[in-house]
Amino acid sequence: MNCMFRIVARPTAKSSINPLAHTSNLNRELSARSVVLARTIHSTLAAMQTQDWNAAQYLKFERQRTRPATDLLAQIPLTSPKRIIDLGCGPGNSTAVLAKQFPEAHITGIDSSQDMIAKARKSLPDTDFQLADLSTFRDTESADLLFSNAVYQWIPSDDRIPIFTKLISTQKPGGVFAFQVPDNFNEPSHVAMRALAEEGPWSKTLKALETPPTRRPFQSPQELYNALKPLCSGVDIWHTHYYHILDDHQAIVEWVKGTGLRPYIDPLQQGEKKGFLKAYLKKIEELYPPLLDGKVCLKYPRLFVVAVRA
Repeated sequence: MNCMFRIVARPTAKSSINPLAHTSNLNRELSARSVVLARTIHSTLAAMQTQDWNAAQYLKFERQRTRPATDLLAQIPLTSPKRIIDLGCGPGNSTAVLAKQFPEAHITGIDSSQDMIAKARKSLPDTDFQLADLSTFRDTESADLLFSNAVYQWIPSDDRIPIFTKLISTQKPGGVFAFQVPDNFNEPSHVAMRALAEEGPWSKTLKALETPPTRRPFQSPQELYNALKPLCSGVDIWHTHYYHILDDHQAIVEWVKGTGLRPYIDPLQQGEKKGFLKAYLKKIEELYPPLLDGKVCLKYPRLFVVAVRA
């Protein structure tokens, strides 16, 4: 299998959105401030390990969050894997997709969130779920399939490739390591988060959290290929833009509130958090013009990788 780069645009309703001008201006505003923000996020990510995730908030958009897992699974060149590990299984939505496709396989779901694991165990009581830190997790056996749906964007940038190569090194020839991550660092929704963190009464709180920077754009396809190919017989890489039609601007806020906004709002007191979300909603209203029927279109790029162990 050779490395294949492909851009797949998912057709949906037409949109009048053209946020490039907004994004360009916001990016220029942020150029001198990115280091401080990155430090803030790194510190907050560490705190998130103890503050836990909210499975109910995450599952407000279960169908949209599960679709990439289904798309990733469709490209995996295995017919009957015996052992599968779902890395960062969350509330078990991706695990359910794996169980449906491979009913005879032994599947283990791994996640660092107690709330997510509790929800997963409730949804799939016959499946093995374990609480573990993915940044240090190492498979002691050889899994036929290591699968991950939207997790590794949370791992510090410099740690990602070492983690990938360690995981692949545990697999036997023909084993598959497959993952997808959001690739929305420069999307208007996420640029707006970083810009807003520098404004308002919450900025002092966020700037006070200083540790080494971590949140940067995900590694490029070229970087990933060069890092994984020495261990693999094939590396398949592609990029997809999903266009999610949501009810209103508040729905966009609710979407990112369960994921991307967490490093910004989790450290804030209730009053600051409420103010931040109100100001963020206003920015979203400016960046995403309503469609013909009043709904909004959220563009959501994702990066996919399927690597086969040599």
